[in-house]
Amino acid sequence: MSLLSPSHTFLRHHLHRNTSNSSTRHSLRSFFNAKSSLSLSTKTHQCLTNNSTYQLHFLPDITSLCESNDLTKAYLLLQENPYNAQIKEAIGVLLQACGRLKNLEIGKKVHEIVLASTQYSNDFVLNTRLITMYAICGSPLDSRRVFDNLSAKNLFQWNAIISGYTRNELYSDALNIFVELITLTELKPDNFTFPCVIKACGGIGEVGLGYVVHGMAAKMGLIGDVFVGNALIALYGKCGLIEEMLKVFEVMCERNLVSWNSIICGFSENGFPHESFNFFLEMMSCDVGLIPDVATLVTLLPVCAAEGAVEMGRLVHGLAIKLGLNQEIMVNNALVHMYSKCGYLSEAQILFDRNNNRNVVSWNTIVGAFSMAGDKCGSFDHLRKMQMEEEMKANKVTVLNALTICLGKSEFLSLKELHGYSLRHGFQNDELVANALVAAYAKCGSMTSAEYVFDGMRSRTVSSWNAVIGGHAQNGDPSKALNFFHQMTCSGLEPDWFSISSLLLACTHLKSLQYGKEIHGFVLRNGLEKDLFVAISLLSLYMYCEKSFSARVLFDGMEDKSLVSWNAMITGYSQNRLLIDAITLFRQMVSNGIQPSEIAIMSVFGACSQLSALRLGKETHCYALKASLMDDVFISCSIIDMYAKCGCIERSQWIFDKLTYKDVASWNAMIVGYGIHGYGKEAIELFEKMQEQGQWPDGFTFVGILMACSHAGLVEDGLKYFNQMQNFHGLKPKLEHYSCVVDMLGRAGQLDDALRLIDEMPEEPDAGVWNSLLSSCRTYGALDMGEKVAKKLLELEPKKAENYVLLSNLFAGSAKWDDVRKVRQSMKENGLQKDAGRSWIELGVNVYSFVAGDDTLPESEDIREMWREIEEKISEIGYKPLTDSVLHEVEEEEKINLLRGHSEKLAISFGLLKTTKGVTLRVCKNLRICVDCHNAAKLISKVADRKIVVRDNKRFHHFRDGFCSCQDFW
Repeated sequence: MSLLSPSHTFLRHHLHRNTSNSSTRHSLRSFFNAKSSLSLSTKTHQCLTNNSTYQLHFLPDITSLCESNDLTKAYLLLQENPYNAQIKEAIGVLLQACGRLKNLEIGKKVHEIVLASTQYSNDFVLNTRLITMYAICGSPLDSRRVFDNLSAKNLFQWNAIISGYTRNELYSDALNIFVELITLTELKPDNFTFPCVIKACGGIGEVGLGYVVHGMAAKMGLIGDVFVGNALIALYGKCGLIEEMLKVFEVMCERNLVSWNSIICGFSENGFPHESFNFFLEMMSCDVGLIPDVATLVTLLPVCAAEGAVEMGRLVHGLAIKLGLNQEIMVNNALVHMYSKCGYLSEAQILFDRNNNRNVVSWNTIVGAFSMAGDKCGSFDHLRKMQMEEEMKANKVTVLNALTICLGKSEFLSLKELHGYSLRHGFQNDELVANALVAAYAKCGSMTSAEYVFDGMRSRTVSSWNAVIGGHAQNGDPSKALNFFHQMTCSGLEPDWFSISSLLLACTHLKSLQYGKEIHGFVLRNGLEKDLFVAISLLSLYMYCEKSFSARVLFDGMEDKSLVSWNAMITGYSQNRLLIDAITLFRQMVSNGIQPSEIAIMSVFGACSQLSALRLGKETHCYALKASLMDDVFISCSIIDMYAKCGCIERSQWIFDKLTYKDVASWNAMIVGYGIHGYGKEAIELFEKMQEQGQWPDGFTFVGILMACSHAGLVEDGLKYFNQMQNFHGLKPKLEHYSCVVDMLGRAGQLDDALRLIDEMPEEPDAGVWNSLLSSCRTYGALDMGEKVAKKLLELEPKKAENYVLLSNLFAGSAKWDDVRKVRQSMKENGLQKDAGRSWIELGVNVYSFVAGDDTLPESEDIREMWREIEEKISEIGYKPLTDSVLHEVEEEEKINLLRGHSEKLAISFGLLKTTKGVTLRVCKNLRICVDCHNAAKLISKVADRKIVVRDNKRFHHFRDGFCSCQDFW
């Protein structure tokens, strides 16, 4: 101890003495003199030699200071002891520490010490460490200066500079220096050179050059080296050459943990998750006894995340705990990402909270997790907490993760905050951030702000243009989308699949078929037709433009039909009222073994609703039950709507009552169902119950309740709810609400009140409003008002046959046959034709259609015979043909014959002919049922002892025991 004390005191004295001492200044000056050397004077040499304790502990003290990250003290100690015998080793230790801690400032000062020494300025070991230190500190230019200033170089310096370039991703420079090595020197690359060069080949995607380097390594007998083999596995994996990667792995005579990690990573990055898992399990079971490290786990966990394989993820998590790696920051971050990606956000949150060593990646991962889950509150809450942490600032990735949750107007202020933060930290110049800001502003409906960001971008890529084009296409300004597309092409940039898809969306909104066809031509010329998104965008365009045949040709030509493409076709058919085609394609989809999505099923329910195809609706309902889709609110609402529109309102009520959760849409579907069946009181009771249970009605709710009051003749109630809608619920009535009230007043004969309401409307009435009033004028014979209303209607819709038919019927009802002929002549001149009365009935798996007056069916004679029997029976209890329902200038006998040929009478007769006693007949008609057929159906229900349900173009009629559910008010 007595020997150690003086040395300890001497060390502390030299670390803390006054550096202004003249002798010290002199020694330092000579030390940094370029001409001086580290040769020792005799006196100094004797002094230091005598102090053997100091010589013994100088290097351990330097090492200890470096290990405790106190590089400043280590440098001062080095600086004050230039003649120590261990100075070279001490410089080497300090340079390594500078690299490890990326302390470029101290590293450069140590470099000055080396340069000042004639003894060490060309030392191979120290210069190699200088090259490496600069490379690790991210200063490859300084590494190159050191390398170029060497008077002689051995392989270690060449390897160091190649490694430095590769480390800093200057792959081309690394390959150039490698070429210099093999062409300008006699040195031969070794098992340290080749891994760096192979990595550089992968960095620039030069697999061809990688093959050459692979061949060189083989010729030099290094192919069996584990480091070379690992680098080749990584190269081929990165370039997607799975077979070559596997061959290298299989021929390796020695494999270490990096080998296994590389092969697992290669399979993972190339979309072979199961192979990744298999190789991991093989590694764990091999005899070598390899133990997974951090790299293994952070390679496997993203695979689990991508595949949603949470069970495998849990196994990896358990392994991490067993190995004591679960607290490693990279492993913890990967676990948080895996659990959140698999939908286990609470587990991710627990792991994040338990992590006491969080870095920026940790915060980015949890912010991204909540954004991905659509939890905007959680995402922004973590973002704020992150900003409150000391020395923890959001970076570009943080901003990008937070921007993905800005999807609506409610996030606009948060979006502005993120934009402001980006401006303050210079992120707005980053292409990804700028593009994300444009897209986020577009989603929030602020295209002005989106364009502001776009205009401020220094350079614009295709992605930048796509963001603003897609924004305008999705925000209802497709013309601007087209303008920006033209600007993009004029700037010399080629559109990609996203540009084309956005442009097709714009054309779809504009119904611009011609321009859409031009884009289709561009797609074909540039080979983009196989792109799934482009193909589906084209399908949607043709369907929206009512070119279903073109859409079908495109669909049939698709090699790989995705679920989205089937959905687009089925939905398109349904929207274009090609209902049979929609149902047929759905059946084909199921028979091909494709699991229909909720969208396709909803479209089929919609088709069944419009066709009143109850049997198929029930089949689809069974499918939804088997597929466990009943908890989906859209599916359940579609089923309620389907049963209501197929005449089974009781079944709709049963489904509604069974729902575990009823949102506004569910209540709306049921209220509308009651409305179209004329069950006004039931609709009102349900409306009141809805509010009692805390559900707040919306605009659609009031459409349903007003329609119900209209069909049930509950005028006072309807007006009460119309006022309540405005004064209590604060909802501004739209045209559809006014149309319901006008229809309600008109049906009740309050035509003047209906016209007064139209005059007082805050906006111009549309054709639907005038159509409702004209129909009421026809019912009540209000000829003068009807003519004025018809004039307004024809101004708005001069090419719609139904409007002329209403006016013609108005004149015919008042026996104004000359005016009838004039209206029919106008229809001819406009190329319009009245829709023939058509009814259809579903029996078994078939739907049978009947047109008024059609006697060409195979069963026509049987149908006529059935009607004669029925007419005879109902005549006995009071039926008399109501010839006023025939709006033609013909004889009475002819009118009676025309009444017998009405399509609903044919359908009912056919139903009685083909079904057994007790079976309910369900008939649909494309026009409003006439008074004569309505009277006949009531009496038929009584004499045949059948329930008959007729759905016309306005509502349902339930006939039973000689009465109708409408109570003759329709």
